Amino acid sequence: MIEVKKVSKTYTTGDIKFQALKQVSFRVEDGEFVAIMGPSGSGKSTLMHILGALDSPTHGTYYLDGKDVSTLTDDELAEIRRDKIGFVFQSFNLLPRTTVLRNAMLPLVYADIPEEDREKRAKKALASAGLDESHFLHLSNQLSGGQIQRVAIARALVNNPSLILADEPTGNLDSKTGEIVLGTFQKLNKD
Repeated sequence: MIEVKKVSKTYTTGDIKFQALKQVSFRVEDGEFVAIMGPSGSGKSTLMHILGALDSPTHGTYYLDGKDVSTLTDDELAEIRRDKIGFVFQSFNLLPRTTVLRNAMLPLVYADIPEEDREKRAKKALASAGLDESHFLHLSNQLSGGQIQRVAIARALVNNPSLILADEPTGNLDSKTGEIVLGTFQKLNKD
């Protein structure tokens, strides 16, 4: 599914250059469950942005499903992000005064899915992420950290992506809730 060959990323600000990634190479096969670990500032988020087609490497090649991502147009990249990749961001990025259900439905709006199908798919994704149906009409700012994370996971799942990228999915959670969220990812991978 993923092949990264000698990927480097250098950020330049004026005369200052910062190398966030240096010659990174690896493969991820379909169905694998992979964690990228390292200290703060080691380039994990930079790599996640490249894998999510949100940024491109300075050097090297990234293949997603056999396609060289660097050769794709902006529209093709947008299609890949919409159809193939589910994102769970560290800061969750939920709309605060919007219901859980509507937050989970949001990617389906961009995919032009009919509204009646959106709600059905969003409810299924929320249930798959382990959120109780009694919370579906709550506003996202009325939830606990673990519940918010489950909504973010559901939103990532709603388009049935072939790849889910989660940037520090337990970083803002206590250890018990973090274990529950990781268990949710493991269950989803197994399913």
